[in-house]
Amino acid sequence: MNQNAHEPRSLPVPGTDALAASEALVALVRDEIAAAGGWLPFDRYMERALYAPGLGYYSGGARKFGLRADDGSDFVTAPELSALFAATLARPIAQAMAASGTRALIEFGAGTGRLAAGLMTALAALGVEFDSYAIVELSGELRERQRETIEALAGPLAQRVRWLDALPDQFAGVALGNEVLDAMPVKLFARTQGVWHERGVATAADGSLTFADRIVGSDGMALAEYDAAALAAMDTEAAADIDYVTETHAAAAAFVRTVCTLLQRGAAFFVDYGFPRHEYYHPHRAEGTLMCHYRHYAHGDPFFHPGLQDITAHVEFTAMAEAGVDTGADLLGYTSQARFLMNAGITDALAQLDPADVAHYLPAANAVQKLLSEAEMGELFKVVAFSRGIDKTLDVFARGDRSHSL
Repeated sequence: MNQNAHEPRSLPVPGTDALAASEALVALVRDEIAAAGGWLPFDRYMERALYAPGLGYYSGGARKFGLRADDGSDFVTAPELSALFAATLARPIAQAMAASGTRALIEFGAGTGRLAAGLMTALAALGVEFDSYAIVELSGELRERQRETIEALAGPLAQRVRWLDALPDQFAGVALGNEVLDAMPVKLFARTQGVWHERGVATAADGSLTFADRIVGSDGMALAEYDAAALAAMDTEAAADIDYVTETHAAAAAFVRTVCTLLQRGAAFFVDYGFPRHEYYHPHRAEGTLMCHYRHYAHGDPFFHPGLQDITAHVEFTAMAEAGVDTGADLLGYTSQARFLMNAGITDALAQLDPADVAHYLPAANAVQKLLSEAEMGELFKVVAFSRGIDKTLDVFARGDRSHSL
């Protein structure tokens, strides 16, 4: 029996076809475990669970984004909550385009396409000239959904959208990743009685997948430079005498590094949930941040129907800032989502709605409250931005910038 799987029995039961796809993915992982000698690092498992062609969560056909479990979705993102998120985000993007003299946008993992449609519509309303909106998306199902959404909501502006299978070699303009970094594979490490172990995945006697730990340095296993530095940071930040489980983020840092390298001129914005290093590796976070999402339920079992649920980890933003700056890009700013959106004018945008129109105003006000509230997304979510060719900071980072905390 999988000792780490608590089998969240209250969760909805997948359909027959979905279960068959999940079982096929488990069989694929079992074969890979056997070929690797009986153990896979967790980041490899997470990569397969999310992105295995045709079977992974993001590469398969299951619906991901939505408002409720009964629509078949697993979680909701800010652009789905409120159109005011995109309308507000358009303002700092417009300033970044003007400051850098660029006319293009690129988005990574565009979800349903609502953010793209909202941004293009808002930029057009602001009188901002832009030539193209590129979307890097691996999922065929999401591409089609994005196309339908953008055509329905953005009208003729949809003709400026093009889809890419991979990152371009170079780019001038504004790059955007909303809840992308948290879906990058992470390594898991566990410190037990002062000894660090890398937590991987093995096959249990009954054929299920289970966690399996290996002492760091055993069997000739050497740490990558990034992970060695992260473990050293953990020993500094987290009390050394407690047992501790956490993640390292080499894949996300490498992605930020790549984006900032290809950015010739302009800005790159990343919006996600997480903490700076001194908070991320705090002793109170001794169980790590790994989390799974299925039908709007959050739980901690990454082996529950692999391929049918999202697997995420909070972002360690100090590492992201270091990765971007290491390329020679400037750290444009880092702040909470609440401060970012308020500086960008989301409350002014809400005030333009008619409170007497209760059917429209109340849902909009409730959504903005969720985006801004410290108890909801306002404090947990952060915005970090990098730039090239922008001489001054943007207005959105003029107040409440937390770059000093990284």
